[in-house]
Amino acid sequence: MQAFTQLTAKAALLDRLDVDTDAIIPKQFLKKIERTGFGVHLFHDWRYLDDEGSQPNPDFVLNAPRYQEAQILVTRDNFGCGSSREHAPWALLDYGFQSIIAPSFADIFYNNCFKNGILPVRLTGDQVQALFEEVEANEGCQLTVNLETQTVTSPQGKQFSFEVDTFAKDKLYRGLDDIGWALQFEEKIQQYERDYRQASPWMFVTP
Repeated sequence: MQAFTQLTAKAALLDRLDVDTDAIIPKQFLKKIERTGFGVHLFHDWRYLDDEGSQPNPDFVLNAPRYQEAQILVTRDNFGCGSSREHAPWALLDYGFQSIIAPSFADIFYNNCFKNGILPVRLTGDQVQALFEEVEANEGCQLTVNLETQTVTSPQGKQFSFEVDTFAKDKLYRGLDDIGWALQFEEKIQQYERDYRQASPWMFVTP
């Protein structure tokens, strides 16, 4: 997993409440266990006018030229609600989003973001509104999200602090998912297994 330290990038706005995971990545695309290849289907029912995904919807905000190649998504309350599918952060990351800023997130989605290399940032509703207004007024507006200092900074000098769990922050900062974190202790785990086998040999008798 790629480490997240600081990101300065174009921001895109999604002015919708309660965006659920079926809207983020519809169920018909949950046919793979690999984490790549889902970006093309992100927000499929909103991005396209047809089922095949060949006709972009000109009225959907992320299809606007000004938001192409955005890596930060600024949105509204309760982002990522609905089912717990991990494909939702996979699709967002594969599309190019590395950080999502919102007043609130669904808990499972929020934790899944950290496990897949995305930094979800919770700010107050007023702070998010201030970012909406600045990004909307300035095409190509870039925000800076700094995990070390736990701040979001705008070109006009707005700076907002956010809270993040220390353990989740450490893993994301070092680019470790749950498996990567556990593998730091591989030698100790193997030693424990050897000691356990020696102390309790009857547990390993083959019938």
